[in-house]
Amino acid sequence: MYFRLEDKESYKSQEIGNLIRAYNRSKREEAESEPLNLYVEDEKGNLLAGLIAETFGNWLEIEYLFVKEELRGQGIGSKLLQQAETEAKNRNCRFAFVNTYQFQAPDFYKRHGYKEVFALQDYPYIGQRYYYQKNL
Repeated sequence: MYFRLEDKESYKSQEIGNLIRAYNRSKREEAESEPLNLYVEDEKGNLLAGLIAETFGNWLEIEYLFVKEELRGQGIGSKLLQQAETEAKNRNCRFAFVNTYQFQAPDFYKRHGYKEVFALQDYPYIGQRYYYQKNL
C-alpha cells in the first residue's frame, strides 16, 4: 500500500469523486438531480446575469447567482431567485440552500427569507462564509 500526494488535478481525483457518488447512491434514498439554470441576456445575446442551481430531492441547491455590477440594485437578482424558487416548487422541492461570502450577498438572501444555518469564520483566512436555508 502506497500513499501519494498530488498537487494537481488528475483522473484519480475524478475517480475518487465517482467512487463516493456511487457509494452515496447505494446508501441513500433515490433522488434525481436536475439542473435549474436561468440566464439574462441583452438583445445581442451577451450574458448579463444568471443563476446556476440544481434540484435534488426536496432541495433547490443554488450554486451561483451573478448580476453584472452595473446592473445590481435593479431587482434582477431578486427576479432570478424568485423564478428559481418557483420552478423548484414546481419540481416538488420544499427547501432551498445557498452559501455566500460576507462580501457577496448575505443581506440579499436574508431579505428573501433565507435563514443562516451556520457560518465559517476566518475563511479562507480572515473572511466569513455563510450557509443559508429557506423553506419553500
